[in-house]
This record gives sequence, C-alpha cells and structure tokens, in this order.
Amino acid sequence: MLIVQKYGGTSVGDTNRIKSVARRVVNKHREGHRMVVVVSAMGHTTDDLIKLARDITGNPSAREMDMLLSTGEQVSIALLAMAINNLGADVISLTGPQAGIKTESIHSRARITDIDCTRLHAAIEAGQIVVVAGFQGLCDNKDITTLGRGGSDTTAVALAAALKADLCEIYTDVDGVYTADPRVVPDARQLEAITYDEMLELATLGAAVLHPRAVECAKIYGIPLRVRCSFNDNPGTIVKEESDMEKNLVVTGVTCNKNVAKLGIFGVPDQPGIAYMVFKMLADLNINVDMIVQSSMRDGVNDISFTVTQDDLRKSIETIEEIIKVVGATGYTHNPHVAMVSVVGAGMTSNPGVAAMMFGALADGEINIDMISTSDIKISCIINNNEAEKAMNILHRKFELSKVSRSNCCA
Repeated sequence: MLIVQKYGGTSVGDTNRIKSVARRVVNKHREGHRMVVVVSAMGHTTDDLIKLARDITGNPSAREMDMLLSTGEQVSIALLAMAINNLGADVISLTGPQAGIKTESIHSRARITDIDCTRLHAAIEAGQIVVVAGFQGLCDNKDITTLGRGGSDTTAVALAAALKADLCEIYTDVDGVYTADPRVVPDARQLEAITYDEMLELATLGAAVLHPRAVECAKIYGIPLRVRCSFNDNPGTIVKEESDMEKNLVVTGVTCNKNVAKLGIFGVPDQPGIAYMVFKMLADLNINVDMIVQSSMRDGVNDISFTVTQDDLRKSIETIEEIIKVVGATGYTHNPHVAMVSVVGAGMTSNPGVAAMMFGALADGEINIDMISTSDIKISCIINNNEAEKAMNILHRKFELSKVSRSNCCA
C-alpha cells in the first residue's frame, strides 16, 4: 500500500514531536507500506520568517519572500529525515523542486501545474521513505514559489494523485473533522466520515482543518483523505465520495468565518454590463469576492453589496472609489465588523425547510441577518461578528448535532 502522509507545523513543532512523527512513519513502513511524507515548517517558523522580513523592509519582493519562506520546510524535512534514519530506516529528504513539483510563475500563491515523479518513483522502488517539503515548488523560470497558507495540504494531495497513492492522511492537532469548532461549541462531535463536497464547503467557509484546494484536488482525483491527530492513534475522519455514504444527516456541520468584510455600492445604474465592470475591476486586482446581493431596481438604479476578506478590504475600498467614478454610482459603504455563519450538509438537497429552520433559530436568538447566500448543500448568513459564537451554538443545537454518533454520520 502506498501512503502519503502530511504533518502540520504543530505536529513537528519541536524535536520531540519530530521524533514521535519519525516513529509513526517508520512503524508504518515496517508494516510493509511504501511511505511518502510531506511536512510543514516547524511551529511558528513561517510567522517568524515573515517578521524577520518586515524588520528589514516594509515592502519585500514576492520572489525573495518565497525564497525566505521556503527555508522553513527545508529545516523540517532534514530533521525528520535524520530522526527516521536514526531509527534504522532508509530515507531521503527532498525539497519541492527536487521532488519534481512544478508550479505557475506566481509568487506567494502559486498553483501546482505538474509533478515529475521520476525521482520519487526511484526512491520508493529503492525502498526509501521519502520526506518532501510541502508548500513549495519550482516555476518555469526556475524560481522557487510557495503555494500560500495551507499549501502543504495541497502538496500532499497532489503527490498522492500523481503517485496514485492508496490513501492520503493529513495529520494535525485535532482528532478529525467536527460538527463545529469544539473551542467555540462545547457540544461539537467528531464525524467519522464526510463527503468531499461538504468538506470543501466547510473548508471554504472557515473550518481550518483542511485547505480547500487540497479537498478540491482530492475530489477531482478520487483520493481518499483521512484527517487524524498526530498525538494519538484515533482513526480520525475519512473524506470520501457521497455515493459511499448515507445521507442520514440533513446538516453535517456549522462553521464561522470572521475574516470577512462587507461592502456596498449605492445608486448603481441599472444597465447591461455594469455588474461586469464592477467585478472585473475587482478581479483584475486579484480581489476574491464571495457573497453578492443586488437590490431590486428603483428609479433606474440598484444597490450592490458583496463580501471580501479582511485582507482585501483596504484594496477593495480604493478600487470602489474608482468604480464609482467609472459607473456613475452615488456612493459606497463598508463594514469590517461582520462574520459569516454557515450550515453545511449534503442532506439539504432532499430535505426542504433547512433555511427556514436556520433563520428561525437566529431570530429566536435575536440575531439579525444582514446578507444571505445559498447553494445545494450550504446556507450562509452575514451577521454582526460579536454574535458569531452565539449563532454557532444556537444553530448547532437547532440541528441537534450534539446527538451525532459514529453510527449515524456515515455508512
């Protein structure tokens, strides 16, 4: 069996934890499994490196930042390889470029375009454990690139797809995927299984256990994902196709994203192509727009509201000021003090009334809804951010997610 494992920064946070990971990997290898291990930088290394850069300059080049940040994973792979070798196993550590990971020529948020598995196959066939640096690759002009936050998850799943691995295990500091963040909702329950689509929605909406791009890649290539804790031997949560699972839960999870800001443009002329102009100008600056609501036309004009990340708020405001001039709008507003609370579940497609239950529960809790967005398996509401945790607990109780057990969360 070929297994790709990924260990996050907490899992390799110090030398004792690195030794513990080494023992886990070697034990699997001695059971007869072929092992490829992806690791992140140790603990807060990436944050520390960013601080060093900011101590030098307030505007470091994206290329040099990638050169700097990629060193964090290089430390981890070397130390883990040493620990594995010390246990008597044959091992080789490889940076992303050495492992054949090719990316777009975009710094700090590159996407993987291809993986040349020649060196990986040779090492695996030679019986070696292969330790690969996550979060990084090499673009066409031979520069090191990084994949953005959470990029090591994507590295692991992409390697699993390229190598046709039997399983990809993501090791973190929690036991698996929960019905809600247990730090916010004390009654949250661990799920034994969840669909790719549900996990993708939860990850996109703020659940930090898996990166959305990793889930998307796993779904496309049909790679079974298992989320496990690196500090125990619990089985964790399996992420797999919906066809293998019963839809016993209407709602699978509740999540919250506080990295949200709301913007509104007033008095937008109701003419063909205006919405295109507005969002094209934002897209040209790589501003990712999430929820969009357009009011009913009155006197030939509309109001358009939408959400962006907090990180993009300043740039969005500057862009809106230009948009107003271009399209002839009358003004704008912005509110950084909001949060997006969502319920997710594949069972929504065949169970009407979920939206009414959600809105009713929030109304009973005297929580005002500012914006609403829906999909087949998700309903999201923008609310005041100081009511986000209250809303999560209310919705978790309303959909009785504290009653979830291993017998009813998967087939």
